[in-house]
Amino acid sequence: MADIAVHDVASQSHDAGGHDDHGDAGHATSTGLSNNKLAMWLFLGSECLLFGGLISTYMLYRGRHGSGPGPAQIFDIPLTSVSSFILLMSSLTMVLAVNSAKRKDDRNTNVWLTITALLGALFVGGQVYEFTAFYHEGLGFTSSLFGSSFYTLTGFHGVHVTIGIIMLLALVFMIQRNRITGDKAEVVELIGLYWHFVDVVWVVIFTLVYLIPA
Repeated sequence: MADIAVHDVASQSHDAGGHDDHGDAGHATSTGLSNNKLAMWLFLGSECLLFGGLISTYMLYRGRHGSGPGPAQIFDIPLTSVSSFILLMSSLTMVLAVNSAKRKDDRNTNVWLTITALLGALFVGGQVYEFTAFYHEGLGFTSSLFGSSFYTLTGFHGVHVTIGIIMLLALVFMIQRNRITGDKAEVVELIGLYWHFVDVVWVVIFTLVYLIPA
């Protein structure tokens, strides 16, 4: 009887252990990160390479403007500084959204996500205004190598911010309709990682493109 009891306990322990290992494997990797977070970090790593190439191209061609307007003639540093500050403030509101999600406070999560999206929209609006002003001053996409590399770099970043705004608004909608399956806080955090990435990239772009003279 004692042998049978020991065998039953060992079997139950083995089954329970096997079940836990399987559950952990579905949610975490050997790095300690979940599969979703690891995938996001890998994606952001590839984006770093892409922006690195675009920034390098701009730095190479920023002095190649011929007889057209150059950086010193068209850049409006005060306006771009305000837009940059707005985008950086959106990182703070994104942090508040993530903290609210971790507390399972859906109402404040949606409030901060919406504010983040609005701040991002203000930044994109400022960028559109800036591009329009530059065009009227004679800097077109094909005007010079400087113009082409500038519009490609900053425009590509603007597209990333716009995609982030769409993701934020979609996330607000999904939270309101309770459409998110799984860990809601992790989903908000993943969107937050992307948003912080585009903010950090803009700090680099703003420093190298606008603040350092050609």
